[in-house]
Amino acid sequence: MPPDAPTVPAARRLRRAAAPLSALATAGAAWAVVAAVDPSAPGSPYPACPLPALTGWDCPGCGGLRAAHALAHGLPGQALAANALVVVAALVLGAALLYWLVAELSGRPVPPPAVPAACRWALAAAVAAFTVLRNLPLFPPGA
Repeated sequence: MPPDAPTVPAARRLRRAAAPLSALATAGAAWAVVAAVDPSAPGSPYPACPLPALTGWDCPGCGGLRAAHALAHGLPGQALAANALVVVAALVLGAALLYWLVAELSGRPVPPPAVPAACRWALAAAVAAFTVLRNLPLFPPGA
């Protein structure tokens, strides 16, 4: 650690790590439930998305549970086929939570993320493009 780095007592670091540890535990518990209960199985307790029933279109989150279930079982190709956006979001969220935990345990201050407006607009455009492209008949199921 550099000599000018702030030092934080170990007990205080552990208290500061409670929030990221709680977030990781919650995400892990949710991941375990999705891993244990197959959303594609008949009689699945997960509710169906109403958008395809009403419009015939898949929303940006449709297939997200199937993607998470496939990832939890080590099937990245199947997860990407179910919903690539959810796969990327899960990886980014997992990395962010781990970074937050490591930063808190090391005693480094964690500044709140400053996301420029252009990045927020680009993300919104990417989600909109994903929604439109996944509903075009470019790649029919089973092709």
